[in-house]
Amino acid sequence: MKSILDGILKNIGGAPDDVAGLAAKVGLDPAMVEKALASLSQTVAAPGDTVDLAAKQTGIAKDALAKVVQQMGGENGLSQIASQFSKSPADLMKLLDRDGDGNPVNDIMGMAKGLFGKK
Repeated sequence: MKSILDGILKNIGGAPDDVAGLAAKVGLDPAMVEKALASLSQTVAAPGDTVDLAAKQTGIAKDALAKVVQQMGGENGLSQIASQFSKSPADLMKLLDRDGDGNPVNDIMGMAKGLFGKK
């Protein structure tokens, strides 16, 4: 999965060139950075605060997500990632499959429950 995000990151000016580089800069595990980017790229176009929404979806701390946004060059960089995922929604679905069972629907439902305060 990293190759998809690595390719996208290389095309975003000012952002780290790969997931590992971004992870090192923000102090997160690369797998968490992948989930953060997937969620942030979804929430960037949603009404409300991008970081707040992503934090509720992923459980990743707001300050860590804010560092990711900063390293991406702000919401403009996230919009570029969202644009790339809109061209290949299957890639986004792979990133959202938190448990790796091949079915992201249960993972998305879990994120949605977290968004509305249910567990």
